[in-house]
Amino acid sequence: KIDLLRTLGAEVRTVPAVPYKDPNNYVRLSGSIASEMENAIWANQFDNLANRKAHYTATCPENRAQADAQVDAWVTATGTGGTYAGVSLFLKEKNPSIQCVLADPMGSGLYSYVKTGEPKPEGSSITEGIGNSRVTDNMKGAPADDAIQVHDTEAVRVLYQLLEKDGLFMGGSVGINVGAAIALAKQLGPGHTIVTILCDSGSRYQSKLFNRDWLTTKGLLPHS
Repeated sequence: KIDLLRTLGAEVRTVPAVPYKDPNNYVRLSGSIASEMENAIWANQFDNLANRKAHYTATCPENRAQADAQVDAWVTATGTGGTYAGVSLFLKEKNPSIQCVLADPMGSGLYSYVKTGEPKPEGSSITEGIGNSRVTDNMKGAPADDAIQVHDTEAVRVLYQLLEKDGLFMGGSVGINVGAAIALAKQLGPGHTIVTILCDSGSRYQSKLFNRDWLTTKGLLPHS
């Protein structure tokens, strides 16, 4: 991903993985850099409520139409909070009985946040772009009836099943989303419509998730 950005002419500054409270955290540092540049725009996708508004006004109505408005539950992982919150707020307005369930990888604190009210990360995950150790402004106030934690082994198994049986070449967050949807389906039983989202291409993970040697080093190579 970094190589692609540089190929396209972007200046990429890598930063250490530090907590949000640290000024060198990638979110805070990007805002600081933008404030020092002329004509720069900082999207601030984690805390800019235009994020979840876009999913409230566009993503959810589209998903609901595809399901013929027969939605029993909605489940997805989140990083910024925008997709999960926007869709959840829309669905609850239409039907308060719809279950809104947060899917979360290990290493994120959002599963704990939904269960206990406090974000406490536990474990680690190879997934990228989802999970968080804090509650973003986009996530604040979002309805959450439950949370499901999905381990990397299950996420990878799901990804390879989607590829081999359905011809879908998907990325890491989709493994978490579909893995959680399967777990929720088992909880609810037959006859329910569960909505999730497949928004991550496998083309971005060819050196990792779809590299069998790399998966072997992580102990995650799925059984045939």
